[in-house]
Amino acid sequence: MGLARFLHYKFKNKTKKAKVMANKEQEEASKVAAEAAQEAETEQQQTSEQTEGQTEEKAETPEVDEAEQLKVKLAEEKDSYVRLLAEFDNYKKRTLKEKSDLLKYGGENIIKALLPVIDDFDRAVANLPEEDSPIKEGILLIQKKFLTFLEQNNVKVIETKDAEFNTDFHEAATLFPAADESQKNKIIDCIQKGYTYNDKVIRYAKVVVAQ
Repeated sequence: MGLARFLHYKFKNKTKKAKVMANKEQEEASKVAAEAAQEAETEQQQTSEQTEGQTEEKAETPEVDEAEQLKVKLAEEKDSYVRLLAEFDNYKKRTLKEKSDLLKYGGENIIKALLPVIDDFDRAVANLPEEDSPIKEGILLIQKKFLTFLEQNNVKVIETKDAEFNTDFHEAATLFPAADESQKNKIIDCIQKGYTYNDKVIRYAKVVVAQ
């Protein structure tokens, strides 16, 4: 009886210890499972937040790109506007100059057409007889009126007497040996008068130049 009771007690004690051990193992397993689940949940949350952050960045990127594109387009439009404004300003200046030149030199062709007539009057006056006559007075009167008309329209005779030869106003028709060094490049004679119209040469003076 004593042995049987002892064995029964031993068996019962082992069974109790086995249950305690099993319970501990189960608790540890549950704890590990809970920790694993918690880690998985945390990792999933981090992944979700990262994904949302990337989504927001992707959502913001097009806005940034669009803003940069608008800035570039605005700069291009501004540059185009400045260029167009400069071209228009140049066009206005050119148009005003053309109008001014038209008003200033509009009668140039008429004046040029009169120059041969004035040359004829100069030749006629040079060959007039010394004695006075109605014909002489008439020719001189007409010449005077022509000269007054030219003066009123800013037409001037180019100076040639004792003047230095200047290619801006004179045309050398003939070269003549200079008598001395002081006469070099001086105008000796004028073959045909030259004229300026509003300070613009409309006919060069043809001259003989000493060389």
